[in-house]
Amino acid sequence: MLTVGGSTATYNGWMPARPDPAQLAAWRRLLEAHATVTELLEHELVAERGLPLSRYDVLLNLAEAPGGRLRMQELSASVLLSKSGLSRLVDRMVEAGLVRRERCEDDRRGWFAVLTDQGRSALRRAAPVHLRGIHEHFTRHLSPEEVEVLTAALSRVVAAASTATEPTPTGAQAQVPDQAQLAGAGSAADHR
Repeated sequence: MLTVGGSTATYNGWMPARPDPAQLAAWRRLLEAHATVTELLEHELVAERGLPLSRYDVLLNLAEAPGGRLRMQELSASVLLSKSGLSRLVDRMVEAGLVRRERCEDDRRGWFAVLTDQGRSALRRAAPVHLRGIHEHFTRHLSPEEVEVLTAALSRVVAAASTATEPTPTGAQAQVPDQAQLAGAGSAADHR
């Protein structure tokens, strides 16, 4: 390992020499908040409307899409809770009458997921339960200023993660920062 300017070169790349305990605690709290609130929202939706949160997520994304329809890969990119089993989830929702599949005219291998009237009705019935849960388990515990700061901070994290997952140009190689880049990296990151 090589340490330069407070960063250490590992076989996976560059990282701070010592993780900051406060930053790790914030990360842990984010994960705990997501897990506990999501579990509560799931329980309430199932108990009161018989609709799992993953189905609600699909219905909401389809309702917000033009014509109530998305290609399956677009739906996969937009849902937040069930990306890995989305095709099976949509199959179960088709069986329940909440969505239907339509073949793409311009791509014989592609399919659309389309919101049905029954799906729109289920979403309309579930939305008040879900919104009440968001308020009860999340927003009522935050001041308006905290909401603003949290939104801004998490937006930066999402934007940075989104650019990190974008494909690199063909033939591009990961660059190892030199000493001058490392020296300036800490100050640039502090101002974001």
